[in-house]
Amino acid sequence: MALVELVKVAKNYGKQQVLKPLDLTIKDGSFTVLVGPSGCGKSTLLRLLAGLESLSDGDILLDKVQINNFDPADRDIAMVFQSYALYPHLTVAENMAFHMQVKKVPKAEQQTKVLQAAKVLGIDHLLQRLPKDLSGGQRQRVAMGRALVRNPKVFLFDEPLSNLDAQLRMELRAEIKSVHQQFRTTTVYVTHDQVEAMTLADNIVVMKDGYIVQQGSPLSIYDKPVNTFVARFIGSPPMNLLAGVFLTFNGTPGVGCGQLWFALPEKWWAQARHSEGQPVTVGLRPHDVKIVEHSLQPAAELRLLEVTGESSLLHVTWNGFQMHVQCAGRASVSTDQPVWLEANSANIHLFDTKTGERLQSE
Repeated sequence: MALVELVKVAKNYGKQQVLKPLDLTIKDGSFTVLVGPSGCGKSTLLRLLAGLESLSDGDILLDKVQINNFDPADRDIAMVFQSYALYPHLTVAENMAFHMQVKKVPKAEQQTKVLQAAKVLGIDHLLQRLPKDLSGGQRQRVAMGRALVRNPKVFLFDEPLSNLDAQLRMELRAEIKSVHQQFRTTTVYVTHDQVEAMTLADNIVVMKDGYIVQQGSPLSIYDKPVNTFVARFIGSPPMNLLAGVFLTFNGTPGVGCGQLWFALPEKWWAQARHSEGQPVTVGLRPHDVKIVEHSLQPAAELRLLEVTGESSLLHVTWNGFQMHVQCAGRASVSTDQPVWLEANSANIHLFDTKTGERLQSE
């Protein structure tokens, strides 16, 4: 386990700055997930940690020791790649023991560590097979085992599940989380999949265009996204964003979005009254909009219904706004009938229309 600190870390390729100067502290024993769209700099940051790329500026500290100029092999950091990176001519056991062989670890110790790691990952019955005889999920477990036997201070994962099908991704997510809970090794995990981020992390770092937009616990980011980018990126289905204005109706402060009107919780009343008529972006999570028998709001038009069994996802047009509505069970709606909706405005999110930044209630 180790404390990792990045101080004013930046990366340039020629004149292009792909990673802007940033500070990041990764706590000892934590599971930190770097998440963001393609090209945001998350994989570059991981490669800088591993020593596979050189810094353009800044410092990387491992337990307060600067490791900027350390070779990858001397950093006591193990990395699991998206592509597995297994030696095809070596057995599973030989692949897992390869680093220990290079370090001239005694043979008996190698065998003990390989067997222990293989049992943890459920691949102890595969030790004599070659990679070509394994499934994608089994190969990724071997890659994880190869990192695990090194007993490193830090684990790095670079989108390790992106090549796997949905069932295997779910199984290996649980496997990775279980291994971390057992060994508590400091872990940094890169993904573009926000579901992986939410389920694996105790700390999420959301990145965009080479800088950190927001970091914190999964639920703190989900409940209070700092801007509309994070609001749309974290959450599946994404948050609905509607253009509106502060508008008092029958003496109650609220927001109007075309013909739609949502009452605001009391914590917003002072700002709403002070900002009457000013534009605001309204955010509603899909599960905070529910189907009702009738409503004073205009009816919505159903465009598409997706039923998974345990839940239903409605794609609707509500007063000109295209929205997602998520409900438990199987919704009894059809495209030829109006859909009546109500929003749980107690959970409403408000953002500045110009900047996209989250508004703070008074």
